[in-house]
Amino acid sequence: MAEITFRSVLLLSAVFRVVLIFYGEWQDAHMAVRYTDIDYFVFSDAAALMVSGKSPYDRSTYRILKLRGVPEKLSTYSAMVWLFNPFTFTIGTRGNCEPIVCSMILWILICLMKDNLIQAAFWYGLVVHLRIYPIIYALPIIILLDPLYFRHGKKPALGKWSFRTSESSLDSSNAEKTGFWNFFRSLITWRRVVFGILSGTTFLIFTGLSFYLYGWDFLHEALLYHLTRTDPRHNFSIYFYHIYLHYEHELSILEKLISFLPQFIVQLIIILRFAPDLPFCLFLQTVAFVAFNKVITAQYFVWFFCLLPLILPWSNMRLKWRGLACVSVWIGAQTHWLMWGYLLEFRGKNVFLQLWMASLLFLAANTFVMINIIRSHVFCPLFKQSSSKSVKDD
Repeated sequence: MAEITFRSVLLLSAVFRVVLIFYGEWQDAHMAVRYTDIDYFVFSDAAALMVSGKSPYDRSTYRILKLRGVPEKLSTYSAMVWLFNPFTFTIGTRGNCEPIVCSMILWILICLMKDNLIQAAFWYGLVVHLRIYPIIYALPIIILLDPLYFRHGKKPALGKWSFRTSESSLDSSNAEKTGFWNFFRSLITWRRVVFGILSGTTFLIFTGLSFYLYGWDFLHEALLYHLTRTDPRHNFSIYFYHIYLHYEHELSILEKLISFLPQFIVQLIIILRFAPDLPFCLFLQTVAFVAFNKVITAQYFVWFFCLLPLILPWSNMRLKWRGLACVSVWIGAQTHWLMWGYLLEFRGKNVFLQLWMASLLFLAANTFVMINIIRSHVFCPLFKQSSSKSVKDD
């Protein structure tokens, strides 16, 4: 089989992207279900307002629920909208901003592997400002900045990565020795302090600038809104039906925040177990974060799709049969949900209960896939542990 070069991959992906753009234009013009996501129009209209010197929050971002007439305000990220400014006149099916954030996350991993702490901290602070969800990566990154991985004045040694070895996929005893528990023994090091200060400062600078330009509208829509968000629109989340039924009766702050508890528990378990294997840890964190979130839309899947190529080489899962089963279960559960979503949104059928049950099935499918990925993964720490004699508590 001929070797596929990186240049060929880029060329083929670019051609495929152009084909999808033209197909998207055709689907938008001829089919009831549009190819272009609603968020694109929100960002594009807001960018057009910014080009004309106005606030992006002047854009009416209300969608009216057909059955209840309840307005739902979409959050607008001012910094993300700035990225759209040069493109306010271009073709409509370009997509959304998720690939930009995903690329930045991959760049942060590269900077960490090259021990470029300043760049990694800067990009991390910026990416959290652009999209708040990468804040979940803070703890595993801080755990990884451990003296056991870094010799004084030397770059960390990358782990000996072996592709699809026969090593036990659940053998993570090294993680317990060099990961979370060691984190407490040497909690404060200069690397952790520098990373925290630089990333935090970057976040505060961009957030402060946006607050200066757009005031409390920005602060609420970009940050505070997500802590108590209640979205009555149907979506993949198991919480949507409860929120829909109780939307007219304001939920208490405790009720809004308690939905974070399953998310928090799952995130903590994943970090405890897999933090030294950082790419795999970030992938699992993202899948779990999306699966247990209060709101789930299809664009969220891009968040973990971009990390999938980083973990596949260290998986013993074969396409036949377990891999095929995982793909079929995940796509099947999503297609089943979309069927009920179509009947509700485009046919006006009262299928809220069936749609909620489809959301439960989709959560089960995500859990099934995560368990199988974990069982098939070959644990491989990102960095080698330095010898105890050469380690200096920096």
